[in-house]
Amino acid sequence: MTDYPQEPDEEPVLILPPGFLRHPVHLLAFGFGSGAVPRAPGTWGSLAAIPLWYPISLLPELAYWLVILVAFVVGIWLCGQTARALKVHDHGGIVWDEFVGMWIVLGFFPETYYGVLLCFVAFRLFDVWKPWPIDWIDERTPGGLGIMIDDVLAAVMALGVIWAAELWLVPELL
Repeated sequence: MTDYPQEPDEEPVLILPPGFLRHPVHLLAFGFGSGAVPRAPGTWGSLAAIPLWYPISLLPELAYWLVILVAFVVGIWLCGQTARALKVHDHGGIVWDEFVGMWIVLGFFPETYYGVLLCFVAFRLFDVWKPWPIDWIDERTPGGLGIMIDDVLAAVMALGVIWAAELWLVPELL
């Protein structure tokens, strides 16, 4: 479901207008430019979220989750504004949602290299795969909320897999 008129067989234009990322809203929505990579922008956005996560992770737990909540709410607006400017519901380069999804998953695990790697792989798996109900909700939720919510759900599903792995498969890695 989109809020933007497009011809049924018309492909969205993925080329950014000149100077597009000079606008602070679009720069943030594009993950400080990480979403402008032509191949796999969601993966690059997820990777770019990791170094930004570390200083946030040093906050007290309540402050950490408040930052994540603010990032989610602000992300609804950022992503919605950028999608409207590009006239595409969920342009692949909009990766602020990947930042928030990664921060959610990373917020539950110790700061080990294996834990970060496992969080990254599990989150990307569910973000790309979009199993039910992620795909169902993604198709029916318009605007910035629709852009953000599928990554939150992918983070929740990734957490479920990671917790199962931690309990039964490889507890010594986390």
